[in-house]
Amino acid sequence: MASLNVGMVGIGWAASGHIQAFRANPETEVVALCSSKQWTPEQIREFCGCDAVLYHDYDEFLQHPGLDIVDICTPPYIHAEQTIKAAQAGKDLMIEKPLTLDYDSLLAMREAINKAGVKSTVYFELRFIPHFDLVKATMAEGLLGDVHYFEVDYYHGIGPWYVQFEWNVKKQMAGSALLSAGCHGLDALLYFADRQVEEVFAYSTKSAADWAKPYEYDSTSVAILNFADATCGKCTSSIDCRQPYLFNIRLVGSEGTLWNDRFWSTRLAGLRPDQWADLPTTRAESGDVLDHPYPPQVDEFAQCLLSDRDSRINFAEAFKTHRVLFAIEKSLAEGRPVKISEMALP
Repeated sequence: MASLNVGMVGIGWAASGHIQAFRANPETEVVALCSSKQWTPEQIREFCGCDAVLYHDYDEFLQHPGLDIVDICTPPYIHAEQTIKAAQAGKDLMIEKPLTLDYDSLLAMREAINKAGVKSTVYFELRFIPHFDLVKATMAEGLLGDVHYFEVDYYHGIGPWYVQFEWNVKKQMAGSALLSAGCHGLDALLYFADRQVEEVFAYSTKSAADWAKPYEYDSTSVAILNFADATCGKCTSSIDCRQPYLFNIRLVGSEGTLWNDRFWSTRLAGLRPDQWADLPTTRAESGDVLDHPYPPQVDEFAQCLLSDRDSRINFAEAFKTHRVLFAIEKSLAEGRPVKISEMALP
């Protein structure tokens, strides 16, 4: 019998990735669902692998007997309300990215989680890809020397052929190119840099293609980050591109450079000066949630709860990324550099 009872709110595209991870973990069982969908008991059993209860009212869902975890995989514009209510009900939280679409809501979520003392994890699941471990290892081993430039770009054309396009084009529901999907790239950049951002400046544009016209916001943006130690970074978020999916990573240091699954370093004798060295690893190669590493994140959070500790990608950690993100959004809206100190903390 599973130790942790999970309730999932939202049973759409993101949930199809989450459920596989829950079903594969012996410590978790999805016992409750909350959705407007009218699923039959057979559909519920096929999805969950058990006879979970389907609720249409979120408040009733939170009262499900023995519910330990609430997994929020609804569109981001309702994350804040659902997160706050779940925290107030004493439920540990798993929240899809982005956390919310505005900074005030983010602060309200932070206050509710801190006051309730619940544990959390936020789905920046790409941190569990082996390539991220490799990037951190090359830095830790000194193969790049002192890194002074961090570049992470998210290129993923989200058009009518994509399952979330219908709501993703709406500013009220998806927010921006960075909020909608590119936040994975920004989170990776900040994870690798691991230093204080001082100021950001951003520009945005959009494709002239007919298929991209439904977008209510600029669907490509580029942000420049200035760190407190005078190093810098760049993050492009493009969801109107026409190309294969690309999660581009480039770190430039005093002794070498890492570029996706290639690198070059003065610290390794014998490398050809005119040729990259290939690094066999598993990279982020798809925007499909079924290809994302949810299982290790679910496994990590389950073990955290069973040992009474918080996740390494808890709300507080994801808050750091989102605070920078909303500074970038402020720069885009106001057309000027924005200091992180402007994103006030209560």
